[in-house]
Amino acid sequence: MANVAEVAKYILENEGDMTPLKLQKLVYYSQAWSTVWDDHPLFDDDSIQAWRHGPVVPSLYQLHRGRSVVHASDMANANSKNLTPGEKSTIDVVLNFYGNKEPWWLRDLTHSEDPWIKARERAGADIGDNSTEEITIADMMEYYGSL
Repeated sequence: MANVAEVAKYILENEGDMTPLKLQKLVYYSQAWSTVWDDHPLFDDDSIQAWRHGPVVPSLYQLHRGRSVVHASDMANANSKNLTPGEKSTIDVVLNFYGNKEPWWLRDLTHSEDPWIKARERAGADIGDNSTEEITIADMMEYYGSL
């Protein structure tokens, strides 16, 4: 199983430098669709939380905190070559669909989808509130599996 830094590095190597907002959303969609297509999460080293601007993996956030642009080299301790061909294939499909979207478009999309909405509701968080409520794998499976 991959770790989140390997997934992020693979995305950055294939899509180029990007904002942290966009990277977080592409990592989130890679995780969400892996749970549906591959019947298991892509990575399990950290939860995904329903932050104000959409899903965020806190351990990935720590790797790019304070940056306006994230580079593959920022994932210095990650090796994307550790990803299996199946993991890369799942990420590639996600990148083919979501990769050309603008960061704020991806943010707005996550705000319209049940996994983020349900987590925010569980936390009692309004739109502008901070929240560390987890977006569950079960909620991702239920929502994205129904699409």
